[in-house]
Amino acid sequence: MNIDFHTHGKLAKYLAFSPDYTDWLFDAAKRAGLDAICLTEHFNTQGFHQVYADISARYPRTGDAFDVDGLLVFPGMEVDIAESGHTLVLGPMEDILDFNGALEPNKDKRSFLPFDRLADEVERRGLHFGAAHPFRAPGRIPELAGSQLKRFEFVDLNGKDLSRDRTRTVERTYAFAERLGGVPVVSGSDTHQAFQYGCVVTRMKRSCTTFDELFEQVHRRSYQIALADDLEFRVTAAATLKRALKEIDRLGGSYVQTILAGPAA
Repeated sequence: MNIDFHTHGKLAKYLAFSPDYTDWLFDAAKRAGLDAICLTEHFNTQGFHQVYADISARYPRTGDAFDVDGLLVFPGMEVDIAESGHTLVLGPMEDILDFNGALEPNKDKRSFLPFDRLADEVERRGLHFGAAHPFRAPGRIPELAGSQLKRFEFVDLNGKDLSRDRTRTVERTYAFAERLGGVPVVSGSDTHQAFQYGCVVTRMKRSCTTFDELFEQVHRRSYQIALADDLEFRVTAAATLKRALKEIDRLGGSYVQTILAGPAA
């Protein structure tokens, strides 16, 4: 099972949720060879609950995932901490939505939860907790105390960071995971835009539909991580298109209609 542990279903946090855009992303994920994704939308994105309301209303649930025309979508969210940095929280949809609602007072950057309080809540709720792109500025996750860092269950080998310096990102990420006590490293494209899917993929030994099954394989290291030969091009192309689509929106146009229109005649 080819899975991406860090993906987004929206172009940008400030934009309204668009089912058409999200469907376009999911279709692109399948075309990129993915069997599953973890949908880790930003916890303070506009319309966070709408994303899951739409998916759960239109697609059947199998285990903890939603079967989107053959693509398994596992729920999650990306959560900021007060110290500066991003974390990944994964779990069943009801638990993710409940936690997201509880974080409502903490969605402004002036009120982000400090790491310890966030980790306490993740643990209390029985969710899975990962460090997202730990070395990306201005994040300061590596500066947390050792006892704090060991609360992470996994570390994100991130597509955006790989595109900037593939060798150094791999070396630093695996060294960081060892510093945390040898926790697993899994891959996330961190895509907001379809071209980025497949730039880095976690290839699990067997398919699964529950988080228990998924993380049993993660902890057993029953997977391999594959980097695309054209990783840098995919990420650069995605970033360029993302900027263009946001500019279309800023000028009053429809970036969704632009995407769905297909290639020019």
